[in-house]
Amino acid sequence: MSRLRRLDWDAVAGIIAAVVALVLHLLHIADTDVLLAITLVILALMLIRDLRQEDRTEHMAEAVDRTETSLHGLHAALTPPDAVLIGPERLRAESVRFAQQARGEMQWFNVCLAMFAPQPLFDVLLRPAIENPRVTAIQFVLDHGERERWEQAVLPKVAGCVGREKVREPLWGEIRETVSFILAEQEPNGRTEGHLSFWGEPFMSSTTGRQLPRYIFHIQAHSELIGRLVELQRQHRVQVAPP
Repeated sequence: MSRLRRLDWDAVAGIIAAVVALVLHLLHIADTDVLLAITLVILALMLIRDLRQEDRTEHMAEAVDRTETSLHGLHAALTPPDAVLIGPERLRAESVRFAQQARGEMQWFNVCLAMFAPQPLFDVLLRPAIENPRVTAIQFVLDHGERERWEQAVLPKVAGCVGREKVREPLWGEIRETVSFILAEQEPNGRTEGHLSFWGEPFMSSTTGRQLPRYIFHIQAHSELIGRLVELQRQHRVQVAPP
């Protein structure tokens, strides 16, 4: 039954009519008018068949277009974004997660040290990195204007942490960029990811003269921006590194 349904009955009818017309003509049974009528019927069947095929082709083309559009949408949905915005509600949890999953050397570029002044913020933002046994070194690249805060607000707290020896002396220099970021290899794949922010509103809020992070971008390992950030901190390290 399925084979019968798949047959093109318009073509079958046309073939049968053509065979009948040929037999009648050879037997001299039908005159020219009858043969002409049969011929017109065959042509009409062929025209109807072509129109149906054209309609089916258009429907198939529309279906293919819809399928391609859906596939493009699914591909866009499945492709991970280069950066994920982290807001105030998730900021502390994400900072702890990033520090706890870090390994190797962590780079802290142009961060505002005033955010480490309150002990609770220090315990969330920096202590997890210092006490993470997989982190081998923590290197800050800072502007000269942060030197006093480093000595008064950060060093005493670092001294009370397990793993304090991994915190290196910052590399001091003149940093004009408003960008601030942290880079580190992340478990379990060992690829470099980053936390990116910017000085000033809306990414940082000014509270009693301190720049406190409000929003950050979590930069994924596959993002081309990681390479640019690595190059930026490398340039500043070369400029401010002691001879």
